[in-house]
Amino acid sequence: MAMKHPMPQTERRSQPIRILKLGMPLSCLVWGALIALSYTWNVWKNEEQYLATLKQTGRSFFQQIELTREWNALHGGVYVAVHGETVPNPYLADPMRDIRINADLVLTKINPAYMTRQISEIASSQENIKFHITSLNPIRPQNMADAREEEALHLFEQGRVQEIGEVVDSEAGPTYFYMAPLVTRKPCLKCHQSQGYLEGDIRGGISVTIPFPSIPFSLPLAVGHLVIGLFGIGGIVILNRQLAKAYEVIQHQAIIDALTGIPNRWCFTERILEEANRHHRQQEPLSLLMCDIDNFKAFNDTYGHGAGDACLLRVARTIKQSLQRPGDFCARYGGEEFVIILPNTETDGALHVARSIIANIRALAIKHEKSLPEGYVTASIGVATTTSNQAVSHEILMKQADDALYQAKNEGRNCVMVFAMEHA
Repeated sequence: MAMKHPMPQTERRSQPIRILKLGMPLSCLVWGALIALSYTWNVWKNEEQYLATLKQTGRSFFQQIELTREWNALHGGVYVAVHGETVPNPYLADPMRDIRINADLVLTKINPAYMTRQISEIASSQENIKFHITSLNPIRPQNMADAREEEALHLFEQGRVQEIGEVVDSEAGPTYFYMAPLVTRKPCLKCHQSQGYLEGDIRGGISVTIPFPSIPFSLPLAVGHLVIGLFGIGGIVILNRQLAKAYEVIQHQAIIDALTGIPNRWCFTERILEEANRHHRQQEPLSLLMCDIDNFKAFNDTYGHGAGDACLLRVARTIKQSLQRPGDFCARYGGEEFVIILPNTETDGALHVARSIIANIRALAIKHEKSLPEGYVTASIGVATTTSNQAVSHEILMKQADDALYQAKNEGRNCVMVFAMEHA
């Protein structure tokens, strides 16, 4: 039966770290996109508010002019002195249009339309804001609606809109165009009834043209979004690093025995699978050592669990230090039992390492009065080797090493036994 080749443990463990590293720029990109979207939306809202302000400005100008015109119409027009540019209105059919007071003073009647025109001239000269009273059927030819005003008047007559406000291009640059209708009221009929208008009819409109400066750049808005964006990216980076560190800690805790500081049984299981697969692929020998501290229960009963833990720690360090090659591996298998993997190692090499471990543990001289005749802590080791021409699974190899360890225990402990061989 062919053996499966699982992903190597180092590659599998590094996957979450790679995911975190790849996820960090993606998270930063998403965060940056959200900040950009927020900034764009706020800029759009600012522009919308700016245009709404311009529309309200145009509406206010129109309402002010309309009130002024209504006051004029209610009084049937107002008289002012003829002088300079204020001359009698040739389009006002009124026998009382002009009144001569004396040789130096002549008064002329200013009707709402004439007054609107004069106010527009003042506003245009001072604020560059233009008013234009217009109609589809004007009395004064200069009040004829242009194409944009004509379109607006048709919409007003159709009842489709109540006002119009939009940015338009002109020779002088972009301007804001506002227009609202003029509704015929009773005082207006004195001049406009002859044109066929009835009370309530739309007889024209007033357009207001306002200079349209570029929408101001909001520095606080830009800086605020930039700061929030940088803080967010910084937070993502910090959180990502903390998650990576936390995962490394969890990963370390998952594969390292907390007491001895060497790999645990779970880590060993992964490693033996890797080495077994390598053995089958490359046809290299593989040796496995099972090591057990002799009479350890008696040691715990005699000296206490604290001393037992200290003993396990020293033995684990000694086993690890006894391994010379980078590829050699040791782990705590459980309790006082340890396991050693020796890749590309024949039986003779494994036997040499096992004897070195036995000697080094004895050299620790950890007192153990119940371990006779030595009186010190000792260990027993079982060795099993699968050669290049064998097809032994890792489960069988572990069983063979465990059987050899059992044989070493039966031979009196403090020795090494090789599977299917006599005591060496």
